[in-house]
Amino acid sequence: MNGATLQVVEAPLDETVVRIALAGALGLFLGLEREWSKRPAGIRTFSLISLLAAVFTILVLETEIGDGVIVLGGLLVIVQGTMLAVKGLLDEDEDAGLSLTTSVSMLVAYGVGSVVAAGFVLEGVTVAVLSTLLLVLKRELHEFAWGLSREEMRSTTEFAILAFVIYPLLPAEETLTIGSIAIPIEPKVIWLMVVAVAGIGIVNYAIVSTYGGRGIAVTGFFGGLAASTAVVGTMLDHVNQRPEAASYAVAAIILADAAMAVRNLAIALAFTLGGGVDVLVEALVPLGAVIAVAVAVAAVSADWSESPEIDLVSPFSMKNALAFGAVFLAVLVLGSLAEVWLGTVGFYVTAVASGLVSSAGATTSAVVLYRGGQLGPTEASIAILLATVSSIVVKALLVRTASNQRFKNRVTTASGVLLVGGALASVVLVI
Repeated sequence: MNGATLQVVEAPLDETVVRIALAGALGLFLGLEREWSKRPAGIRTFSLISLLAAVFTILVLETEIGDGVIVLGGLLVIVQGTMLAVKGLLDEDEDAGLSLTTSVSMLVAYGVGSVVAAGFVLEGVTVAVLSTLLLVLKRELHEFAWGLSREEMRSTTEFAILAFVIYPLLPAEETLTIGSIAIPIEPKVIWLMVVAVAGIGIVNYAIVSTYGGRGIAVTGFFGGLAASTAVVGTMLDHVNQRPEAASYAVAAIILADAAMAVRNLAIALAFTLGGGVDVLVEALVPLGAVIAVAVAVAAVSADWSESPEIDLVSPFSMKNALAFGAVFLAVLVLGSLAEVWLGTVGFYVTAVASGLVSSAGATTSAVVLYRGGQLGPTEASIAILLATVSSIVVKALLVRTASNQRFKNRVTTASGVLLVGGALASVVLVI
């Protein structure tokens, strides 16, 4: 008897038991908010539903019982939820919508129990947490939705189509043939730039609505850390909507250049630190000069003592975002042709061509070659600077498509100042 007891105590907890317990716990977690909201179904009901789903799923997976038992359980939950929803409507309860939410939540609890029992633990936990978050944030979500204008709702829908419908359908790689030259292009990367323009536009819209004109410049810097070229498309859109935003848009584009240089410098230093080679401190001089000059130019390009209220018409323009994507595609093709025609010039030309699309990619390539010994510290630093300068130039050229002449001239002048600063730093580096 003692031996049998000892075997039971020492036996490891079966994984199936753990999954059943976790399913019950997640059901309890889902029902907690419903219990707090004094709904007809609460902690016990939700936990039992998840346990029921877990039991049915394990029976299907580990015995010869057919899949129909899971469907039957789901139907029972749907019937029970429907009865609750109908009861709320018949009672003319002002919170009848909450009864419908409770009914749907019960079905979610059943699904969570089933996927956890099937071994998809992380997925089940994610669904449970997100569902509970949606229930808890009911008031905030309603206020947000009710506060959206028609134009804001339209922009949000268009962005969802750009990011979650069209983007996944595009091929990763295609080949564009021009004469005898085959140019590899990445449709997903090009479309991602369109999504980036729209995404930065939405974030900027929210920031500007809260902080006024200064928010445009803030968006420029943080947008520049992710996709500095995409910032240009957003600023073109804003200046077209509100010409009075031009001074802050200039600051935003220059700060995007500064953020790009900060990112490239971080790549150069971080990926050579502890890599068996000397830290690429040579990159500090040219990139540091670009950063310092960019911040100085941005500081004087806008009146920071005032933050005018700028009422933007919409978060972003689908037409402008698509037009920017077309221009970006043209730049990509021209950069690839330049690399093919001038490939013998060497890595510097490649760095310039790569910088037209992504200075971060060119910087990473230079660092990798430096770590491998193919480039010296000076050569690698010059290549990084050329990629950075190339990105500054392409942004200035994209701005030339704007209709606001004063805005174009100011960005061109400011970009020229950055280029002069980078050139002087290059001379210092070479000497």
